[in-house]
Amino acid sequence: MFVRNNFVCLEDCVSADKFPREITVFRSYSRTSYPGHCRLLLERRGTTTDRNVTDALCDDGHGHKLRSSDLFVHNCRKCKFMKGIVQHDRSGPSMPNALSGILHTDIVDAFRYHCPSILSKWAARPCHWPLPDVVQQVVSLGAFLTPVGFKGREYQHVEWRVCFNAGEIELIYNLNETQIKLYFLLKMVENDVLNPHKKEVSSYTLKNIVLWIAENNPQSLFHERSLLHWLHVALGALRVALNTRELPYYMIPDRNLMAASELDEEQQSLWISTIKEMINEGPRMILRLPKIRQALIAHLEPFRWYIRRRMELELLMLMNTNRMILCGDKSGEVDETDAILQALFKRMNEVIKEVCVRMRLEGSRVINADAISDRIMM
Repeated sequence: MFVRNNFVCLEDCVSADKFPREITVFRSYSRTSYPGHCRLLLERRGTTTDRNVTDALCDDGHGHKLRSSDLFVHNCRKCKFMKGIVQHDRSGPSMPNALSGILHTDIVDAFRYHCPSILSKWAARPCHWPLPDVVQQVVSLGAFLTPVGFKGREYQHVEWRVCFNAGEIELIYNLNETQIKLYFLLKMVENDVLNPHKKEVSSYTLKNIVLWIAENNPQSLFHERSLLHWLHVALGALRVALNTRELPYYMIPDRNLMAASELDEEQQSLWISTIKEMINEGPRMILRLPKIRQALIAHLEPFRWYIRRRMELELLMLMNTNRMILCGDKSGEVDETDAILQALFKRMNEVIKEVCVRMRLEGSRVINADAISDRIMM
């Protein structure tokens, strides 16, 4: 994303006087635009100019100058690129290109957007996540406007879309390990199971589902043993989004991310059915993901060996707990000389030692028996 710093876009509540005279100022107008979009009226010309911007100005019919998103992209596409770069058809706000057919990039030109009312509304939302300091960091990173209107609207050629690229990167950075793994599992579902051809479901859709789940649930519930539960929850959320064609944008909930989806009824029905089947399969759903299935097949013997040791350890711990209750007196003291207790302790240590030895042979650096025991029982 290339940000043009000689221009700023402002909400009604922000004064243009705080910006130097060389900066060109545009005022956003969103009353008749789809949520998360706006039109831009020229308020003040700066002393520095950019032909791609000035040539994108058009009359709004009331004597004001509007900056057209379509004209701006058209002007930018006329710029000369270095030899070997091939431009592809426009995709939303981006201009895809390829260098020598190998390096593929998406270029998005953007403008800074000062919109304190939008950000303060997001920051004030009651939530389990993110932490207050992260919320303030996201607010400080601000917003941007990219050249794309809402598809099908009368004024889409002069509309601009609000985005929070820097803030969303900060949010993703602050997801915990389980939430990150959840996002990657959803991407596998997208690519290997659904396989959309027109971005009817995109990585951005899935990222928003994960952000909503993270915000609405206590963080203590996200851990290794709950990953498949959250995959079940996320697939349920995706099924609802496909069925209702509604998914609120995390930063601006009034904007429906599914509203402009090119999802046809046949595809919708097939995907809803597929996701329902996956949910009903329970943990076995992950076998639909080729990379995970191949890993399990390639390492099936170690996987089975480990599962057997874990099941035995769980059973031993349960028996140990029951025996300690039987061997305890009224004050809670346990008779550790009990032969059965000692036999249970001995076998538990043997199992942990077996796992430890195998891990070392396979190159693991974890050598602490307590750490291995905790890891097995997570």
